[in-house]
Amino acid sequence: MAHSEAGTETSRNDARGEGVTWTGGKTHRGWRARILLLFSSLLIMSCAMGPDYSRPRIDTLEGFRMAETEGQSIANLPWWELLRDEQLQRLIEQALLENKDLKQAVASVEELQARLAISRMDFLPQLDVNTNAPVFGSLGGFAFRGFPTPYSYFGQGTLNWELDIWGRIRRSNEAARADLMAREENRRAVVLTLVSSVAQAYFDLLQFDMQLGIARDALQSWEESVTLARAQLRGGVISRLDLDQFEAERANAATRVAELERQMIQKENELSVLLGKNPLPIMRGRSLTEQMMPPEVPAGLPSELLQRRPDILQAEQALAAATARIGAAKAARFPKLTITGFLGVASPALSNLLLSGSEFGVGGLGLAGPVLNAQSLGFGQRAAEAQARQVLAQYEQTILVAFKEVEDALVAIRTFNEQRTAQQDQVAALRSALNVADLRYQGGITSYIDVLLAKRNLFDAEFALTSTRRLHLVSVVQLYKALGGGWSPY
Repeated sequence: MAHSEAGTETSRNDARGEGVTWTGGKTHRGWRARILLLFSSLLIMSCAMGPDYSRPRIDTLEGFRMAETEGQSIANLPWWELLRDEQLQRLIEQALLENKDLKQAVASVEELQARLAISRMDFLPQLDVNTNAPVFGSLGGFAFRGFPTPYSYFGQGTLNWELDIWGRIRRSNEAARADLMAREENRRAVVLTLVSSVAQAYFDLLQFDMQLGIARDALQSWEESVTLARAQLRGGVISRLDLDQFEAERANAATRVAELERQMIQKENELSVLLGKNPLPIMRGRSLTEQMMPPEVPAGLPSELLQRRPDILQAEQALAAATARIGAAKAARFPKLTITGFLGVASPALSNLLLSGSEFGVGGLGLAGPVLNAQSLGFGQRAAEAQARQVLAQYEQTILVAFKEVEDALVAIRTFNEQRTAQQDQVAALRSALNVADLRYQGGITSYIDVLLAKRNLFDAEFALTSTRRLHLVSVVQLYKALGGGWSPY
């Protein structure tokens, strides 16, 4: 009886057109639930195509070949503890604020941050809204009730959501994230280069200051010698040949003075550009001989370079991005599954736009796969794989160059220190020789040629010693840079 009543009630509802709607609505809700459950399962079980990135195995030595001391690397020191000249510190701080290359590097990082945010939006549905109002009237056309045409008023929203079954979007996001990290390491590399360049240019200026002082003292000495030689020539003590030699040495000293003045101004201009300023005079702090450097410069372990040097980290992130793009290229060869739909209202009359029957909408699944371009997508995957191999070779080459630069800086520090000590002894001996030659000349024991040679040798030795002092300071800065030292105060 219950069954009969239920059947009768259903028939009545069918006659009124109500039962079908009720039954169909329940069926549609069931199918929607099954579809959503299927999509959720697919997303959970799906895995991104292509290889996952892992750091390549790099063979490193237990220690640097030219390292003489062990301990924590000097790269752990911040730059203001290594470079103690207060004026140099102010110049570095100004360069970190105003240098144009660094500003460009910072802006490029911000650009990649925005591009990563754009890439992440691919995970979300894309919803577009479109409206139309033929307020200027129309000469004709078709106006279908409940369907948008250019001759009707309508408003609609369009939904398009790609389901990342094959991991194309995930791999693209991995590549974008790695690109951002590589650009950030590039910014750190610019900071390293900037600070080391400021320090080296400053040491160059200090060298020019000292050499200019030596050249001016030598010029004054040769001026006095020429004056004396002219008097001796008039008295018949020396020949014209001796006077010509003295004047030639004076001209050589004057040439050195002019050359050093030119190099000093040009170096100040170079340093001004690093500071982000127009060419201007550069204030000095301590002299070249007063610069303080640590007595020991331990380099640490070679394996630490892989974690510290920004160019190595940049190359590694580039490799990670190239690896992710292999998966994106591979996933592009498979069909794309999307959920699409649109919903809105339309009417030829604005007054009827919100009435029942003016609404329209449709939703469904879209499946798009490559057919004629499938072969070209295969070549695209092969190109991505070849590019990853190129980046891998570049990564390995960057590590080799890094080890070389550290070894070069270590041997430079040791040999320049030994060379500076030997040259200091040479300058002391030549000063003594000049004093003896001058005394012998005044006593009439020897000619002034011995004094001339002694002056020339001392002049060249003092120049060479100044250059070696600067190279020793620069080699410490180069080692600090090669180790990826802690330049940034942040």
